[in-house]
Amino acid sequence: MGIASREGLRDWLRAPGSLSRRLARLGQRFEVQVLSQRIAPLRRLERQALGLPRRGLTLVREVILKVDGKPLVWARSALHQSALAGPWRALKGLGHRPLADLLYHDRRVSRSVLQPRRLARHGHTRRQMQRQWQHAVGEPASPQMLWSRNSVFRRYGAELRVMELFVPEVAERRPVLVPRRRTRGRV
Repeated sequence: MGIASREGLRDWLRAPGSLSRRLARLGQRFEVQVLSQRIAPLRRLERQALGLPRRGLTLVREVILKVDGKPLVWARSALHQSALAGPWRALKGLGHRPLADLLYHDRRVSRSVLQPRRLARHGHTRRQMQRQWQHAVGEPASPQMLWSRNSVFRRYGAELRVMELFVPEVAERRPVLVPRRRTRGRV
């Protein structure tokens, strides 16, 4: 990856706000392909990010975000199972809508600082992503698909961790800035 590509990827890793909205500006059609939504054991980094004990279960949602049919991001969100009965219960019915629909339309949701992180080439998360990518896309994930951004969203004290892993080609793409139309009563 060249210097310009690294700079472009750095911009994506640090961009505030909704990744879904930013991706949608790259083309005509944005879509969320749900790969899995299940109850699973907590992983070490998820436990640490959510401040949870060693034992317990989490709801995990894994998706691929696509623009004009091209897969650009593999994302994994996780929260403690107990939060499903409380502040994050709407996650169960999210379906193919982006997670951003829950996160950026509620002023009671706050977000931690974005933390870029390079995945281990042979770690559990990378192997999981590769299996799902191959099955969903029909071709292997790029070996250079290593950089993710991580953050924790909080609502009424319940936390949701989101990890977004980028294809290297996203570094070359820039969102098209569309002027926002002003509507009455909205900013």
